[in-house]
Amino acid sequence: MKVTFLTKEFPPHVYGGAGVHVEYLAKFLAELMEVEVRCFGDQDISSEQLSVHGYDFKDSFFDKADPKIKGLLQTLQTGVQMNAIPMDADVVHCHTWYSHFAGIIAKLCYGTALVVTTHSVEPLRPWKRDQLGGGYDASSWVEKTAIEMADAIIAVSEGTKQDVLEHFDIAENKIKVIYNGIDLQEYQKKTSTAALIKHGIDPYKPFVLFVGRITKQKGIIHLVNAIRHIDPDTQVVLCAGAPDTPEIGKEMERAVQDARKHRENIIWIAEMLDKRSIIELYSHAAVFCCPSIYEPFGIINVEAMACECPVVASAVGGIKEVVIEGVTGHLIEIDQQKKAPFEPKSPEKFSEDLAEKINQLINNPELRKRMGQAGRKRVEEYFDWRAIAKQTKELYEATKK
Repeated sequence: MKVTFLTKEFPPHVYGGAGVHVEYLAKFLAELMEVEVRCFGDQDISSEQLSVHGYDFKDSFFDKADPKIKGLLQTLQTGVQMNAIPMDADVVHCHTWYSHFAGIIAKLCYGTALVVTTHSVEPLRPWKRDQLGGGYDASSWVEKTAIEMADAIIAVSEGTKQDVLEHFDIAENKIKVIYNGIDLQEYQKKTSTAALIKHGIDPYKPFVLFVGRITKQKGIIHLVNAIRHIDPDTQVVLCAGAPDTPEIGKEMERAVQDARKHRENIIWIAEMLDKRSIIELYSHAAVFCCPSIYEPFGIINVEAMACECPVVASAVGGIKEVVIEGVTGHLIEIDQQKKAPFEPKSPEKFSEDLAEKINQLINNPELRKRMGQAGRKRVEEYFDWRAIAKQTKELYEATKK
């Protein structure tokens, strides 16, 4: 059996959770079957069971395009390029809307069975209109078309499954929940501190950690606004880059500048760190904070838990299926707007609630240790990539034509 992955992200070009998912699912599926990856980029990798080919967009045809839709147009053309070499796989598996147009063409032109993993859904990310303009309507149409014509849908959480059923016209029996996973050997507690020292983090003082993009979805502004309520001796480490828009990037800069007026121990790392460095940060953080306002799964919480770091996270989406309140960390309820963009009705209260639970853990080392160990145990029991790869292969076998 052979599967072809269609994806925007694949190492070394990974910037989000979907890219992490594709990297590891491909790796562990390749132990069970032949895997081909067609992705955006310049990759060219070939081994017995795993081959990767990148499509690097260099055409100047769109140089005069509206900047907000240029990326969309390039994405659609890349989807065509991905199909220039005939599909010989039993199943084509798409990840994120960027690859959906390629999946649509593969199913229509080659008759290949189509599987779509819903890492998120466009109707619940309306802030993307700020980034894409009218391109958001086009990306939403591409996503809807692909999902509704797919032979099977993988939802990364029960919450995401309900979102798919609510926003798309598909039969429930076409959807299977398969969680994201973790490489248990790679993601585990480390004693080394080189990454901390390099970035000016004192390894002998507690710190709260954020890892993610600067986007409304990830809620980072709410954590920055919470800093004034966090114990002043606690370091705050923000691994945050790749702003969705210049506007939210500037908002982040202003919020950090305001927070720094009252304390100096805020470390903002605006670059994308390598995996080893991130694992070191998870391993030494006193608390990991995930303040997302929309999160279909939240693989970063699994990464932190695997490194025995307790988590303080918003009680939204798939996070509620990962973090266990009072056992592996704390879940913060948000009184949200009922429809996207899901902003808290009282942002100040949300920030204060985040800080309160962070402070409780900072001031209780024994509780932190106990929650960290419980988090590792939960990851080992529920989020092992090998088990997830096996579930995915079984879905392919039931789906292929």
